[in-house]
Amino acid sequence: MSNKLLAKGLAGALAASVALVPLMAQAGDLVIESWRNDDIDIWNDKIIPAFNEKHPDIHVSFKPTTPTEYNAALNAKLSGGTAGDLIACRPFDASLELYKQGNLASLNDLAGMDNFSDVAKSAWQTDDGSTTFCVPMASVIHGFIYNKEAFEEVGVEVPKTTEEFFQVLDKIKEDGTYVPMAMGTADQWEAATMGFQNIGPNHWNGEEGRKALIDGSQKFTDKPYVDTFAELARWKDYLPDGFEAISYPDAQNLFSLGRAAIYPAGSWDISLFNKQADFKFSAFPPPAPAGSDTCYISDHTDIGMGLNAKSKNAEEAKVFLEWMTGPDFAKLYSNALPGFFSLSNAKVDIEDPVAQEFVSWRQKCKSTIRNSYQILSRGTPNLENELWNISAQVINGTLTPEEGAKKAEDGLQKWYAPHQK
Repeated sequence: MSNKLLAKGLAGALAASVALVPLMAQAGDLVIESWRNDDIDIWNDKIIPAFNEKHPDIHVSFKPTTPTEYNAALNAKLSGGTAGDLIACRPFDASLELYKQGNLASLNDLAGMDNFSDVAKSAWQTDDGSTTFCVPMASVIHGFIYNKEAFEEVGVEVPKTTEEFFQVLDKIKEDGTYVPMAMGTADQWEAATMGFQNIGPNHWNGEEGRKALIDGSQKFTDKPYVDTFAELARWKDYLPDGFEAISYPDAQNLFSLGRAAIYPAGSWDISLFNKQADFKFSAFPPPAPAGSDTCYISDHTDIGMGLNAKSKNAEEAKVFLEWMTGPDFAKLYSNALPGFFSLSNAKVDIEDPVAQEFVSWRQKCKSTIRNSYQILSRGTPNLENELWNISAQVINGTLTPEEGAKKAEDGLQKWYAPHQK
């Protein structure tokens, strides 16, 4: 080959290699996998630019998948070696399985993890609590949203005890202008989520009772759980006519149209009511039995962020995760999505007044999570689904509180060894 031809060949090869460069990921390029496709503008317009103010040399792309396809799509990408560097983590078993398969890295040594409580980290830890594999991002809080104008008209104040709660409901019912409480049992899940799991922690002392169910030292047939179902059964008298056929969207509409005074809620409902309600509303925490010296709230872990164990940009990804543990991210995320609250211990000033009311309860009450989510729903029957049905039946009056408690315990005893003793 002549020198001229050799030079030409080398030039062509060099040109081809240069042309390929833009197609290859640059060092420091991070890709985030998530199911929160609704949040793409928030990440692109607010969160990522805020990170780049501190770290301009790290490029970050938010590439979500639709929620229903996320788990399958993520598993396929992980198997094929094409998954992003940062992985949005669902709480408990789905993410635990990813860690066990070697797809998520341990974050025990990540700076900033001490900014989160043990409760916050519990959704993304091994069962023994020895390893944390996702940075906690946000939770949702349970309570009651109320129509402030209705309370003023009827002449009632926010209740602080269970006894006051039912006195308020009685006065609203006697007045007759408003449905006392907007909820139905047709979909079942809200009877457990906004009913049983909302008021229950005040009976079973939050984390103390939740952990006691896991280790088997407490049973669903014990007094705290029977008492929770007994309180829930009393709701029947204050729900709309035909509540057995009322769905979750029906109940939301009933409240947002101003026809009901109280709505058993998750904080995720705030954004909808901000858009639809033309009256002032606020929220109060689940009232505790009279004489209680501590209140408890369900501050349920919802989403975290983990590190792909096979990421080629692990160091840059850790920089991003460490930034997520700090106050800037906590403030940004909490205000961009009212009702989704940072799990950080950092003080966050929430701009939405109702969201601020919800999150203020962390300062005066102890946080816990739904007692069916960790470990106890791995078998058959699934405890979470059982509680949907049982809670709805207790409110409907087709199960007594004692029968409901026994059914929940019988289900656990069928497969869960600590409850077979």
